[in-house]
Amino acid sequence: MTSKSAAAAARATVYGYPRQGRNRELKKAVEGYWKGRTTADALRATAAELRAANWRELAEAGIDEVPTGDFSYYDHVLDTTVMVGAIPARHRTAFADDPLDGYFAMARGTQDVAPLEMTKWFDTNYHYLVPELGPDTVFTADFGRQVAELTEALALGLTARPVLVGPVTYLLLAKPAPGVAGNFDPLTLLDRLLPVYAEVLADLRAAGADWVQLDEPALVQDRTPAELDAVARAYRDLGALTDRPKLLVASYFDRLGRALPVLAASPVEGLALDFTEHAGAQLGELAAVGGLPGKRLVAGVVNGRNIWINDLEKSLATLGTLLGLADRVDVAASSSLLHVPLDAALERDIDPQVLRWLAFARQKTAEIVTLAKGLSRGTDTITGELAANRAALASRANSPITRDTAVRARTSAVTGADTRRSQRYGERTVAQRTRLGLPPLPTTTIGSFPQTGELRTARADLRAGRLDTAAYEVRIRAEIAEVVAFQEKTGIDVLVHGEPERNDMVQYFAERLTGYLATRNGWVQSYGTRYVRPPVLAGDISRPAPMTVRWTSYAQSLTDRPVKGMLTGPVTMLAWSFVRDDQPLADTARQVALALRDEVNDLEAAGTAVIQVDEPALRETLPLRSADHAGYLAWATEAFRLTTSGVAPGTQIHTHMCYAEFGDIVQAIDDLDADVISLEAARSHMQVARELAAHGYPREAGPGVWDIHSPRVPSPEEAARLLRTALKAIPSERLWVNPDCGLKTRAWPETRATLENLVTAARTVRAELSDG
Repeated sequence: MTSKSAAAAARATVYGYPRQGRNRELKKAVEGYWKGRTTADALRATAAELRAANWRELAEAGIDEVPTGDFSYYDHVLDTTVMVGAIPARHRTAFADDPLDGYFAMARGTQDVAPLEMTKWFDTNYHYLVPELGPDTVFTADFGRQVAELTEALALGLTARPVLVGPVTYLLLAKPAPGVAGNFDPLTLLDRLLPVYAEVLADLRAAGADWVQLDEPALVQDRTPAELDAVARAYRDLGALTDRPKLLVASYFDRLGRALPVLAASPVEGLALDFTEHAGAQLGELAAVGGLPGKRLVAGVVNGRNIWINDLEKSLATLGTLLGLADRVDVAASSSLLHVPLDAALERDIDPQVLRWLAFARQKTAEIVTLAKGLSRGTDTITGELAANRAALASRANSPITRDTAVRARTSAVTGADTRRSQRYGERTVAQRTRLGLPPLPTTTIGSFPQTGELRTARADLRAGRLDTAAYEVRIRAEIAEVVAFQEKTGIDVLVHGEPERNDMVQYFAERLTGYLATRNGWVQSYGTRYVRPPVLAGDISRPAPMTVRWTSYAQSLTDRPVKGMLTGPVTMLAWSFVRDDQPLADTARQVALALRDEVNDLEAAGTAVIQVDEPALRETLPLRSADHAGYLAWATEAFRLTTSGVAPGTQIHTHMCYAEFGDIVQAIDDLDADVISLEAARSHMQVARELAAHGYPREAGPGVWDIHSPRVPSPEEAARLLRTALKAIPSERLWVNPDCGLKTRAWPETRATLENLVTAARTVRAELSDG
């Protein structure tokens, strides 16, 4: 096919769309169902309305082929687990009795049954439910939802493409089920899984699917020869099926690398590739394999993960290059638009000049349609769009918002001495233990306490002017006093003030730093019904005034026990924001670190003996390819040390990480040089404690004994069992007792009960240690 005919065939599409609705209707409906206020039928009706609204919106914007199957009540990987019948044994009865309740039990657990483990989706802040598989796993097709959603879209008169997690990625994301030997490799189940995919594909074809998209993002990571052989076998077998739709294998978040020639040689009809941050490498690799003759190429040239407007002329140049490398070139975002907010037009508080620089899901959809039009019909058909785009890009590049000479001078003056504590851990820990006087297995929490409806109402009333600042602060003081009193009564050793004044652990700080912009409606799904509003990192960063000292000092005035100062670390401030794309991340991280260093030093000057700088995103932001790890970890750990190294030896620095795989960054955790680290461990059965021990981690650690993302209340005996497991890896003089994460999303009754059980467990195990 000639370049001209390839261009004429260009279509606009997306891989997925935000699920929540304009006003987070899905969140409200699901949580209403959990609380018994909404029936299952009402929940299903709300979901169907949201799906239809998304499809109509996409079609009206000019999208030629809408996705189905990307919608989920909780998580699309969990949906895949249901589709292939891989229900864990402990959930099978509940799922058989009521599939909807069984589904949510797998996601959240019940009082009697633990949920599936949850971890980060590649290097994003989206969380997925980890499949549990073993040598006895039997797969059975359950494709009713996928067929039903396709049927819904086709009934609207739309061209629709079902989207499924691909079989290889599904198995690579899985873990051995509890009780299965740790050396079991779920990928060995591929030949057992492929017939189920074949059955699903056949039924989708029968339901009217012309194309089906199989997402294989795991293939952009480093893959072994055996894994690549599995890819070749999977798509050889699926491609050989006679009763199937055409197959589009999609990858995103990075380049395909060695997996590209494997897929290019397979009998699938199309590939979807990411041409954003790694466009040059992806183009080179595609040219090296001779392009994709006879195949469809869906080119992800609009960034699906960040919110800056596309450089349309740059993307058109990339698309023009691709025309000679495939039979058909279509235009898409680089990934599902699940990772960006719905509509920038809903933002009323952002400077209109800055708003021109932003593209949320609706704006990205318009960019995709414009690019497809320009590719198919020529750039003279989009001259107005190109001119507006050039003007907006120039406005951002030349804006004083983006550059602060004082900030840049300060970052340039940083030296190695600024990133090192004045004493080594072994020396400073003596001063800290003398100052704090804590018992063995000291108890603490991660920071936040339940954010009640009254607190949220008070914040909303303050914003709306219904409550003045003085009255609001009276409410916050009362909440802090209640939290401190509860912790003292319960017997917790190192207290927190509960963070009642904070809306979000990143947004709160972003609103108090120059260079950040906050959104009002920029909601993005983190997991399940948990949505966050990532702030926008638009310019150079500085701290005009202290941000946390006042409330931490107030809490400390209420008790003789140490109260932790609580901050969000520089890497997480970047990872959970929409970061600027006009300078290296390392430069931005250093700016944020210096602003936070000022806060740490002010907390110490106010008498705070324990300061926690949370870095849950350190592992999440790790590049997907190992060749890029060292460079990232060097600047990421330096940024943390720059934040924390200005304090005296007797000030104890904590950090916290959660819901990620930590085994491959243990050295980086060591390099942070924090005195104490707390980590998620309950769902993974203390795996991280074993990983720390294998590394020889020399500092103090608190592997969590309470999975706070589940509503169940663990008993004292359960928490004590986890502590005993942790003690096999971490000596008692270096072991802390804490939950997995902050308690913001939990209710007060379960918080009280569980923290009381946690303290009881710590006392029980202390007594066992003293008796031993």
